[in-house]
Amino acid sequence: MAAPLFLKRWLDSHHGADRSMDTDPRQAGVDLARIIPFIVLHLACLVVFVPGVGWSWPALALAAGLYVVRMFGITAGYHRYFSHRAYRAPRAVQFLLAVLGNSAGQRGPLWWAAHHRHHHRYSDEPQDLHSPKLSGFWWSHLLWFLSGSNYRTRLEAVPDLAKFPELLWLDRFDTVVPLSLAAACYGLGWGLAAAGVETSGVQMLVWWCISTVAVAHGTFTINSLAHVWGGRRFETSDTSRNNFVLSLITLGEGWHNNHHHYQSSTRQGFRWWEVDLSFYALWTLARVGLVYDLRPVPERILHPVDDRVEADPEPEAVTAT
Repeated sequence: MAAPLFLKRWLDSHHGADRSMDTDPRQAGVDLARIIPFIVLHLACLVVFVPGVGWSWPALALAAGLYVVRMFGITAGYHRYFSHRAYRAPRAVQFLLAVLGNSAGQRGPLWWAAHHRHHHRYSDEPQDLHSPKLSGFWWSHLLWFLSGSNYRTRLEAVPDLAKFPELLWLDRFDTVVPLSLAAACYGLGWGLAAAGVETSGVQMLVWWCISTVAVAHGTFTINSLAHVWGGRRFETSDTSRNNFVLSLITLGEGWHNNHHHYQSSTRQGFRWWEVDLSFYALWTLARVGLVYDLRPVPERILHPVDDRVEADPEPEAVTAT
């Protein structure tokens, strides 16, 4: 008997993409069969309470380090680079950014960028895929991407990215990197335990799960909470808000009203006191030549002459070298 479609898609996310539903995601509902790995990942975090697993300082250090590195992969890679073209990078660095983002387990770079560009095009309008204003908190937080209608990668929305075969491969086989990282964490724990360190392979694997879930829900807060909690400096056409707490959780993405006012800037914390750790890291990488052409915030954006919101340009074509 042929394997069910959802089993094949666990290994090859582009399999059967032409048969993906393009109906209203809210009407299509949640694809229960496909989200089993997502549920298992959350349940696996509870293994930390099993006697003999628990925590250790190496496990906490691993989880914290992976959180920061992978959140950077999402914020600086998937979001600011692939979705908005807010800076440029050589092709090798571009691929590394894609791998870092993919390691967070939030699908491939093309899938992520395509859906995010769609969100900005229709923010808080009926076509928006995850508007809390229109569909409520839980839909905007996570149910939207669990819908069968939102499964396929909208390649027509990212032709600038789809021309790179390595990005297409990573998008198609989007579980290879996360599972490889999980295996590496298990192996690290096994090796440390063999060397006499108080940890284990199972413990390290469980804390990889905890870190992965934390990165996921940290990212999801920008779709949900950042549209209902915080202040509004700019009168944008949507409900985006600035939030200091969310900016710390997401390394700078919490300045969401700033971002929706002008999405092309590398920096999302427009003021000196608006902490934006992803931008600080990108600025450092630019100083050593790993990335370049970081887009600034124009003066006309910081101090508009009237209340109108200027149109932000569409993301430019990728010109990785």
